[in-house]
Amino acid sequence: MKLLLVEDDPSMQTTLQRTLGRRQIDVRICGDGAQALAQWQALEPDVVALDLSLPGLDGLQVLAQARAAGLRTPVLLLTARGTVGDRIVGLNAGADDYLPKPFDLDELEARIRALKRRHQGAGADAAPRLPEVGGLRYEPDSGAIYHRAEVLELTPRELALLKALMVKPGHAVSKERLFELVFPGEADVQYEAVEVVVYRLRKKLAATGATLMTLRGLGYLLREEA
Repeated sequence: MKLLLVEDDPSMQTTLQRTLGRRQIDVRICGDGAQALAQWQALEPDVVALDLSLPGLDGLQVLAQARAAGLRTPVLLLTARGTVGDRIVGLNAGADDYLPKPFDLDELEARIRALKRRHQGAGADAAPRLPEVGGLRYEPDSGAIYHRAEVLELTPRELALLKALMVKPGHAVSKERLFELVFPGEADVQYEAVEVVVYRLRKKLAATGATLMTLRGLGYLLREEA
């Protein structure tokens, strides 16, 4: 597989190119944000690993330009910025995953391969456009949900839950199914954690024209406000 690494640290470039290369990942390097989009378009990589702090343009600007240009390559953000806000902005801008620095090389490889599998499973041209609900719409190119012209500020778990409900507005989705989508592989988390995400999301949906309803014994559904 082919990975485009957009990273300006020479030691990081060398380490990842050598280590991942031994694991049958062809790593191409770009150290400048201003040149990243052109290399991205020319190389057509399977996955892009994108540092947020870059000379020229920062990683979020590169990502925004790529999505605006219609590039749907899965993107893994590499970031030393530890705040939840920074990660949310990156994911809402169209990133598919993030990995904070410093990171384990085995985890980096696993995340890269998982992104490629998910992208292949969806199909290169598959970008489902979900139904609009009230004033909410999902943009498949960026992966964000908009309220009218503004990106709705959501955590990754809130985004996953809302997307699951937007697939079939007015149809109930069970708590168990939502748990699988919002907390994948997190065996130590209780089912009740879904209720916390629902509570927070419900507050953010106020005045959007969409309402999140609880159906006892059935789950949750999203519908337009009457």
